[in-house]
Amino acid sequence: MIKCWEHFKTINKHKFMVMKHCFKVGLYKQGLLHDLSKYSWTEFSVGAKYYQGNRSPNDAEREDKGYTTSWLHHKGRNKHHLEYWLDYSLDKSKGIVGMPMPKEYIIEMFCDRIAACKIYNKESYTQSQPLEYYLKGRAKTLLHDESRKTLEKYLNMLADKGEDYTFKYIKNKVVVPMRVEKVSKVFPFIKYMF
Repeated sequence: MIKCWEHFKTINKHKFMVMKHCFKVGLYKQGLLHDLSKYSWTEFSVGAKYYQGNRSPNDAEREDKGYTTSWLHHKGRNKHHLEYWLDYSLDKSKGIVGMPMPKEYIIEMFCDRIAACKIYNKESYTQSQPLEYYLKGRAKTLLHDESRKTLEKYLNMLADKGEDYTFKYIKNKVVVPMRVEKVSKVFPFIKYMF
């Protein structure tokens, strides 16, 4: 029962931290809806069973079973995970490849990576850890080239210039123009106001 409570606290802490980061960059919908599937029985029960507090329960389930039911469920329901965007290439010789991710989901993925590093590293967190974790992983080989370049740009910016600078950059240079573009499709005069 204690592991269940600790897992619940961890996913809440993570969700609220990602929400806070998403709000800072202006992605309110993503912040509110982030990782809601973690509260489903499929994901929550596995998370509670394999909870350790210093890493993802998915890693522990994968080590135990060879696969993780929780992760398979999660990645298929959350568009901020690059695995959601894997599909068969039109070039049949390439097999399954990464598809271009919409900007808002790349940004949510960026916020998610920061929050995960903060949660698991606690007081020893540094702004370079999300980039270091990414470089050690397999994500760079699975991401579509444009999505990879965008994520790497944000991770490098975070490591070099810090969170405040990077969040302001993303909000002012990416999210606001993206919103203006969407609204101007309905109200063309809007784009002349900015």
